[in-house]
Amino acid sequence: MSVQDFIKKSILESGAFDGVSVTNIVLGLLTALVLGAIIYFVYSKFYVGVIYSRSFAVTLVGMTLLTAMVTLAISTNIVISLGMVGALSIVRFRTAVKDPMDLLYLFWSITSGITAGASMYLLAIISAMVMIGMIALFYHKQQRGRIYIAIIHYVTDDAGDNVIRALGKMKYFIKSKTVRKEKTEMAVEVYCKKNDMHFMDVIKGIEGVEDATLIQYNGEYHG
Repeated sequence: MSVQDFIKKSILESGAFDGVSVTNIVLGLLTALVLGAIIYFVYSKFYVGVIYSRSFAVTLVGMTLLTAMVTLAISTNIVISLGMVGALSIVRFRTAVKDPMDLLYLFWSITSGITAGASMYLLAIISAMVMIGMIALFYHKQQRGRIYIAIIHYVTDDAGDNVIRALGKMKYFIKSKTVRKEKTEMAVEVYCKKNDMHFMDVIKGIEGVEDATLIQYNGEYHG
């Protein structure tokens, strides 16, 4: 008996593939790969953060595949499922997720892998369509305007009052105001429609304003 025949016989006798065929395994992993690729392209297309991480996007594909593999392994044998649960219970992830939207993509990858591994292909496809529609809908709404933080340094109180007047009817909120001797730093949260930033030119021209900086707000500012 050859080594290859011995391995095949051992696997069949151990019942490692009871309840799942090779066709189901291949189809499940291929479905997970396709779903992972869809998640990758959706994440790349609709990412609105400050720094795009390609490694995280690739991780989404790998996570979908690995979750499908785990689901397939658990569905084959009760002993494997118990061992897998015990092994995964000691795993600890130390990487902080800064953007809450990244959590959405992570859970989408995990659930897609589970549904693909459980042969629920229709559920996985319908869920992917719903997710893409939801993300696209809120993405287009977000494109109508964005929130920025304006950091303004000025030297007189009159200049500060003129800065507030320059904001006009825009939606704004004063996040902080720091006074250092004769100089004052003010951080203002401003909602800009599309790319309408003409107010920055007005602020720059105010007498007493030394400089003004506009930063896209990503939720990590602490004022």
